[in-house]
Amino acid sequence: MDVFTVLAEPTRRAVLDLLAGGDRTAGELAAAAPGLTQPAVSRHLRVLREAGLVRVRVAGQHRVYRLDPAPLAEVDAWVDRYRRHWDGALDRLAQHLTDERDRS
Repeated sequence: MDVFTVLAEPTRRAVLDLLAGGDRTAGELAAAAPGLTQPAVSRHLRVLREAGLVRVRVAGQHRVYRLDPAPLAEVDAWVDRYRRHWDGALDRLAQHLTDERDRS
């Protein structure tokens, strides 16, 4: 599945946000995400794994999940095209505010 399609789902983004704070088991993720059951978290983790956004390792009887940020480079490259626009717009706003301040 395409990284953009995977990230379009808010729950998967929330799971990634939790994993950005460190490795967790599915149970820990479910406990940290109110309203999500462990089976639902497991389904989202499967999709994230298939997209390459999450890695898993076995630790005893548990599977521990870790964020793999490498596929996010594609998203960053796409956003970068728009970041240039935002930077220019923010620079123009800063100049406008400076000009307004200087006139008063």
